[in-house]
Amino acid sequence: MGRKAIFCTGDKLGRGEEELGKTLLRNFFYSIGEGDNHPDAVIFMNKGVYLAQETSEIALSLKKLAQKGVKILACGTCLDYYGLKDKPLIGEVSNMHSITDILGESEQVVTI
Repeated sequence: MGRKAIFCTGDKLGRGEEELGKTLLRNFFYSIGEGDNHPDAVIFMNKGVYLAQETSEIALSLKKLAQKGVKILACGTCLDYYGLKDKPLIGEVSNMHSITDILGESEQVVTI
């Protein structure tokens, strides 16, 4: 099976109720972290960069993924915009060039 990436651009899953969307997103990453079918990379952009913070509700799931060799990347421009650049981060700060390379090389991209 080819390379897979998750492209997360928000802090909730779906467009319905905010509380439900946050619960669904938490469950989504928990399920991926517990399973064996994980992506090669998880990329956080726009408001999604809040999820890559050490204090986020999905921090434990992201750490499990990182331990399995999954790249966890957060958009540096987005971190700057939201004033999060100096906050503890799970994974690494990335840039648009690297992000587009990973997305372009992935055979499967799930956007949430």
